[in-house]
Amino acid sequence: MWTIGIVLALGILMIVIIIMSGGGAEEGEYDLSGSGQRIAVVNITGTILSSRETVSTLKSLAESPNVSAILLRVDSPGGGVAASQEIYEEIKSIRDSGKPIVVSMGALAASGGYYVSCGASRIVANPGTVTGSIGVIATFPNFTKLMEKVGLQMNVVKSGEYKDAGSPFRPATKEDEEIFQNVVDDTYSQFLNVVSSERKLPLEKLRKFADGRVFTGVQALKLGLVDTLGSYEDAVNVAAKLAGVKGKPVVVEAHRQRTLADLIFGDLFSNLHFFEKDFIEQPILQYKMN
Repeated sequence: MWTIGIVLALGILMIVIIIMSGGGAEEGEYDLSGSGQRIAVVNITGTILSSRETVSTLKSLAESPNVSAILLRVDSPGGGVAASQEIYEEIKSIRDSGKPIVVSMGALAASGGYYVSCGASRIVANPGTVTGSIGVIATFPNFTKLMEKVGLQMNVVKSGEYKDAGSPFRPATKEDEEIFQNVVDDTYSQFLNVVSSERKLPLEKLRKFADGRVFTGVQALKLGLVDTLGSYEDAVNVAAKLAGVKGKPVVVEAHRQRTLADLIFGDLFSNLHFFEKDFIEQPILQYKMN
């Protein structure tokens, strides 16, 4: 009895800790006190699933008088269409307000990672950066063969013919595929229009290589997808120059807040959290390199 009680108590304690920790959410912390011209670095890494934290951080930095410029370090294969669009819009808004915002591409800045970069004042890529992958993808699993083997059947009551379109519990019909193809085509057109407008590339020229293929930084520069080649430090210097910073700028980088769950469970909770994000919360429509 004592053993069962202890196990239950520990289980309740874990649930409380997870709730109090905010589920392992990532936030940027910056020391913006004191004097000096600062360049604040925001990291966009991994799959883009949500825009909330990134947009909130960008808004705070845009409004801070102690931040002369913002540097985005992008190392991402892209992600959700809506999240990528919302981050792009915030970046573009900051740029249009007059505060320089520069992208430094890491090893990978593809699809949605490239989309968000288009809103920046300048895009700096490494020669070996993998970028591009301009396109949209939507994937739908099909469990029907597995269900037949295990003798499982799904009964569906729906309000309209296409309400269960894309369901993994039945094969897709020709009509289903046409509906989703139209959605993908429209979302792809939105991507093309952003790149064409931001990079001053005619749509006819852009369509010739905006078919999902990837490019190195060197190739992307030749195509007009990025502004210059350089390292992270080069991007810092570009941001400083655009902001009119005299002397060596003070670079302030974001870091992930350590939660109570992190302190107690180490990397176990974080790994479970990212597993949930990567495999459970994937959006249907994605600007993502696969």
